[in-house]
Amino acid sequence: MSNDIHLAFAHPDERAAASSADAAMRDRISVRDYVLEVEIGAFQVERGTTQRVRFNVAVEVVSAAEAAALDDVDRVLSYDKVTEAIDAVLAEERLNLLETLAERVADRILAEPQALRVFLRIEKIDRGPYALGVEIVRDRAGDPAAAASDDAAAITAPDEAIPHPRVVFLDNAAIADPRLKGRIDAWAADSAPLILAVGPAEGPAPQSAAPLAQRRIDLLAIEQNAWVLAGRDARCIVTGTRTELDWAMRHGQISVWAPSKMVLDAVDGPDASPAEAVALAAWFAGLMEAEELLVVGPELPAATTAAATTAAVPLRRDDLS
Repeated sequence: MSNDIHLAFAHPDERAAASSADAAMRDRISVRDYVLEVEIGAFQVERGTTQRVRFNVAVEVVSAAEAAALDDVDRVLSYDKVTEAIDAVLAEERLNLLETLAERVADRILAEPQALRVFLRIEKIDRGPYALGVEIVRDRAGDPAAAASDDAAAITAPDEAIPHPRVVFLDNAAIADPRLKGRIDAWAADSAPLILAVGPAEGPAPQSAAPLAQRRIDLLAIEQNAWVLAGRDARCIVTGTRTELDWAMRHGQISVWAPSKMVLDAVDGPDASPAEAVALAAWFAGLMEAEELLVVGPELPAATTAAATTAAVPLRRDDLS
């Protein structure tokens, strides 16, 4: 029992050696105590700030005997591949769960041809006078559980390519216009999937002296207006995650974008504030690789044009006339 407890808290390299039936036949490489500043966590206190996260990894690999004999670095799994896998996953999007991060890092490492099995431990080391973490073992030959997803994401088949949508931004006059249903009919008739975006409703939003709190308040004000639009036409479904949006586009659903989650979870988030709702829609259109951003109603401020240019999204305006 004492040995089992020791192994439970041992480095993943020791765990790999102890748990391999054919340990003598498997080579391993390891990366110890790789510490990064990361914004991660499901709690509000963990948003808008970074904390140190420590990675320990052991990878069982195809025998490196031939590579060692030839002293050929190109024939072995480089340590850089391990750290690059971690860096790449962290760069993709902000995550809430260490479990999600661990699954995605393991998947990337096992995509390397030399990797057979990975032992991975990830720990938050700033959450208290202790380390909080998860540890997983994944085998390329096995059938590990699908990566834990913050959104319980459905797996997309390779042949189900996500189409490029048309994103239409509606100001409040356009939302209230009696011609709204007819306009939605016309946009929906196009071959491109339709995603609608809005700004906040008329009237001042609550104000906070804390910038992060105000950002969330302003994003929620946009989402309230999204529900107003959805109430005008039953075909419009308020949608807040990339998974939901991808499913909606593949199944002909008209979405109204609720921005909070995607904006707050973005690693490379928008330069525009929620108060610059049209520019925020331009950032979203770029993220979705939209074929066009159509702005209905307002004049186009410089921030919107700049955001659309940066996102490489064609921009067009309709003045409701």
